[in-house]
Amino acid sequence: MIKLQNYVIQEKLKKIAGIQARLSGRVVERPLNLKQIKTVGAVDVSYREKKALSAFVLCSFPDCEVLETRTLRTEVPFPYVPTFFFLRETGPILRVIKGANFDFLLVEGHGKAHPRRYGLASHIGLLIEKPTVGVAKRPLRGVPPELYKKVGKAYVSVGHLVDLESAVELVRTLNKGGYPEPLRLADRLSRVIK
Repeated sequence: MIKLQNYVIQEKLKKIAGIQARLSGRVVERPLNLKQIKTVGAVDVSYREKKALSAFVLCSFPDCEVLETRTLRTEVPFPYVPTFFFLRETGPILRVIKGANFDFLLVEGHGKAHPRRYGLASHIGLLIEKPTVGVAKRPLRGVPPELYKKVGKAYVSVGHLVDLESAVELVRTLNKGGYPEPLRLADRLSRVIK
C-alpha cells in the first residue's frame, strides 16, 4: 500500500513539474526603471507546529522606511518537497499580501534560479501580475549560475516582470548587513507571530 501511495505522489509531482516547466515560458524578463519605484513589499513564511506564519513588510524605496507590516497564521497547506516550495507557500503569501499596494515584491525563495526555471517568486509574480524578485539564502543544486547573482549573503533571481540586472540593483540598494532590509524584517516578524 505504501509503495502505491508513493507511486501516486510521484506521478502527481511529475505532472506538477510539467506545469511548472510550461509556466516558466510565461515569465517576462524586462528592465525596470528603479526611479519609478516608490514602495517595495517583502514577504516571508516560517513554520511552527504545523502552522504557516507569514509576514509582509511594506517599505518606501529607496530609503526603506517601514510603512506597513502584516502577519498571518494559517494551516500548512502542503508538506515540504524540494523544488515544489510554491505548493507550500503560495496560499499563505497571497493571503498576507491581499489588498496591499506596492510597486515591487521581494519573495523569500527562488524565481528562475530553479531546476524548472519556475520557483516561488515567479509563481507569485504571475499570479499578482507585479514585478517580483526571488531572494534566497543558498542556490538550488544543479541550477546554472547565470540564472542568479550573489548580492551580499543573498542569491537573487528573476521572479517576473524584471530582469536580473534590475533585480540585483534593487537588492543592492536595499542591502543592509548582507541581506535586503525589507526581507530581513519580514523574516524576523514571521518568527515572532504568536
